[in-house]
Amino acid sequence: MSKTIQIASPAQFSALLKSSRIVVTDFYADWCGPCKAIAPIYEQLSAQLSRPNQISFTKVNVDTQKEIASNYAVTAMPTFMIFKQGQVMEKVQGADPRKLQDVVQKLAAEADPSSSSSGFGGSSSSSGWRVAELPRGYHDVTDQIEIKGLELLNADIEFGGVRGLFEDSKPSGLLKGKAAEKPAKDWVESDTDEQLMLFLPFQSTLKVHTLQITSLPPAAEDDDEVPMRPKTIRIYPNRPHILGFEEADDVPAAQSLTISPEDWDSTGTATLPLRFVKFQNVTSLVLFVVDGDGEGERVRLDRVRIIGETGDKRDQGKLEKIDHD
Repeated sequence: MSKTIQIASPAQFSALLKSSRIVVTDFYADWCGPCKAIAPIYEQLSAQLSRPNQISFTKVNVDTQKEIASNYAVTAMPTFMIFKQGQVMEKVQGADPRKLQDVVQKLAAEADPSSSSSGFGGSSSSSGWRVAELPRGYHDVTDQIEIKGLELLNADIEFGGVRGLFEDSKPSGLLKGKAAEKPAKDWVESDTDEQLMLFLPFQSTLKVHTLQITSLPPAAEDDDEVPMRPKTIRIYPNRPHILGFEEADDVPAAQSLTISPEDWDSTGTATLPLRFVKFQNVTSLVLFVVDGDGEGERVRLDRVRIIGETGDKRDQGKLEKIDHD
């Protein structure tokens, strides 16, 4: 259910400006093409950052709420205004996703300094989990993943699906007490061997700076075999579809990462900088988990985050799925 508040009267808007510390407002029109184009991104920000009495996201139809539009001299659509304690603090005109995200996330961080200003996965969730610290000057752009186009090869179907890797909820592997007694299987494990192949298409062209990988294998008990954390990951940008495992051996990777035991922090997250020059105009990524850190036969992934900058929204067209036996 959307958390965005549709404003129906000047009185409602005035009351909200008084009750919520920060109010983000989208002034739009039904006939406005750019308004429709940026609407999904606005809804994502609303879903991620809305917090009662702290941050509220609203929409104002300039044709039905002319008094409000006139009060704030709105003449172009879309126009986004960010109010803090009833006063206009920021104004963004036009469908500029990057500028809108930067402005909103900056103010969201001010409203709740304990939360990350990152986006899809970096915002504070109801469980209080946050990913590792972000590189200075960059933010979490995981929300730019085209969820419907995600693909994952060699995953054990007894565990969570690929979408779970991008949830902003606290991984069950970090839960304690009663919550940890019967955890939901919200992670991915490889099936026939330790390899995994993951395809991530993006809604926008990205500059990808860093990957954050979370892996939370349980402690070994008796002779039980536990999954491994990933050790080697090869990265292929701008592939039109997922690679097969044999195909990946014939395609040069833009970068191969080796994760050492000391790279994992207390939340089981490894922050992995990329060769930024090779990831400047990225429309998709293929992540190939080549092996695990140990002698086991399975690898576990709990969360994946993409850190960088967003660019222009692109036309997804028809996503192509290729079968790999």
